[in-house]
Amino acid sequence: MVNLKRALLLFAVIFLAVNPFTLKAAEEAHGDAPKTQAEEIKEYSQHHLQDDHYFSLFSDQKAGKHYGFPLPVILIDNGLVVFSSGEFHHGESVVEKNGQYYTLYHGKIYKTDAAGTLNFDEAHHPTNAKPLDFSITKNVVGLLLAAFLLFWGFICLAKTYKKGVNNLPKGVGRVLEPLVLYVRDEMAVPNIGHRYKEFMPYLLSVFFLIFVLNLLGMTPLGFNVTGNITVTLCLALFTFFITNFKANKDYWKHIFWMPGVPVPFKFILAPIEVLGMFTKPFSLMLRLFANITAGHSVVMGLIAIVYLFQQQLTVGGSIGVSMLLTLVLFFLELLVAFLQAFIFTMLSSLFIGMAVEEHAHH
Repeated sequence: MVNLKRALLLFAVIFLAVNPFTLKAAEEAHGDAPKTQAEEIKEYSQHHLQDDHYFSLFSDQKAGKHYGFPLPVILIDNGLVVFSSGEFHHGESVVEKNGQYYTLYHGKIYKTDAAGTLNFDEAHHPTNAKPLDFSITKNVVGLLLAAFLLFWGFICLAKTYKKGVNNLPKGVGRVLEPLVLYVRDEMAVPNIGHRYKEFMPYLLSVFFLIFVLNLLGMTPLGFNVTGNITVTLCLALFTFFITNFKANKDYWKHIFWMPGVPVPFKFILAPIEVLGMFTKPFSLMLRLFANITAGHSVVMGLIAIVYLFQQQLTVGGSIGVSMLLTLVLFFLELLVAFLQAFIFTMLSSLFIGMAVEEHAHH
């Protein structure tokens, strides 16, 4: 009975930590009451999943101190406006630049007055104007770091081949070469055919970028780049544009006027095929975003066991259970990091192959 009770408690903490609807209802019921520990954990988890203008490493809520470093804010608002995000003091201060005032609210920068007044609609969303924001946020730092690691790795691999065709890669090149061959032999060649070399630069770029970003997201640095839907949207759009710009006439013929199909059915199937052109990149975007976000949410939920169930499981027990479950999930997330990069690249090569395939006409 005791084991069953502890199992139910364990399920409850995971559910509360990752389920926003449960905690949202709790917030509405309590109103302005002090936040419960579960609500604080939920707020912290959401903050971890979102992009930020400040790179936070650690926060001391009791002392009201944040440890990390600010990132540059770059705005286009009646000219170029540049300043440090540290001037916002984590949203507590209004920044004045060139006679204009800006405030930070839930990770977004809004134009305001000297008092920092924000106007809200019925859904409690700010209605203040927003300047064009080209800031270097935490996700941008993650992308730049991933790009640096990829440039460094592939430059090392290229130097090996410059010395001779038969030279064996050393260092990081030994890790990259099997993955490059895997993308070529298991994705590009089977799905695209003899034109695979034309698309290898893109396929390699998207595979290694997603893989490295997923791995960075598992570090204590708090990156969640591939869990940002704007990033996955951008990657999916690249696949969409490459697929349709490189498509041959047979591809478009099979979409708008399918050969071998009765004429009445062609008018019915054509809109479905056109819709399919957009659902394919949409599925790429949503699959990557949802899987990475879910993985991060569950990890945060498992870590929350340490704080929520110290009395029921004891301090040592809560830490032990949390560490064990998090460690198991960590190894699963390693597989997911590779699997999501594989799926995105595999489907991209499949869509490209369908677009450039040369059909035999009878």
